[in-house]
Amino acid sequence: MKSEDRQPRRYSSEESRRLLIEATLDSIVDVGFSNTSISEIVTRARLSRGMVHLYFDNKDALLVAAARHSAEVYYGTLSEQLKSAGSSPQAIVETVVLSDLGEDLLNERSIKIWFAFRGEAHANTAIAQYSDTRDDYLRDLIFKAFGEIAAAQGAPESEKVARDATHGTLALLEGMWTDYLLHSDSFSRASAARIIFRFLSALFPRYFNLNGAMSGKDLPCTSS
Repeated sequence: MKSEDRQPRRYSSEESRRLLIEATLDSIVDVGFSNTSISEIVTRARLSRGMVHLYFDNKDALLVAAARHSAEVYYGTLSEQLKSAGSSPQAIVETVVLSDLGEDLLNERSIKIWFAFRGEAHANTAIAQYSDTRDDYLRDLIFKAFGEIAAAQGAPESEKVARDATHGTLALLEGMWTDYLLHSDSFSRASAARIIFRFLSALFPRYFNLNGAMSGKDLPCTSS
């Protein structure tokens, strides 16, 4: 064996941070949040304990970074899918619903990570800001869409209708993630989507049906 083959591989600071974050998430998936120790993380990452303190100061900071990374992956995936969505508000809502229920976002790995962080959110406000379904980006995105739909539909108190639609949709999506966690073998993405669109079609029959968004030609498109 050549001498250079016996030397530990050197990573850039960015790569080392990424390895530690991925190792943290892998540990959470495999052994749970409470058993995710520094020793477990560095063993998986094949890095020294000193790297955790060098790049994150401590374990808590690393866990927060892992929670932030998970949120960034979620919203990065959603943003990419929104790029190919139609520009109408109902198409935006449909994309959010179908993306959230799709396999890219809702899968065995992501569900374990998300619920692990949700379980810690009550005691850790830093983690909570990355595991809240009512965060500003997602809430504001669909609230704006529902606001345009409610106003175009001529609904009385359209802002309240939009707010109720927003909270109802988020609650339904969160419930579907819980159902997937508990019953992944029998979970149906199509049924989950249909239930949510049934709710939306009752509120906005001109813009949604059980299959998703309708064309809503009488509703102006949002600006790009």
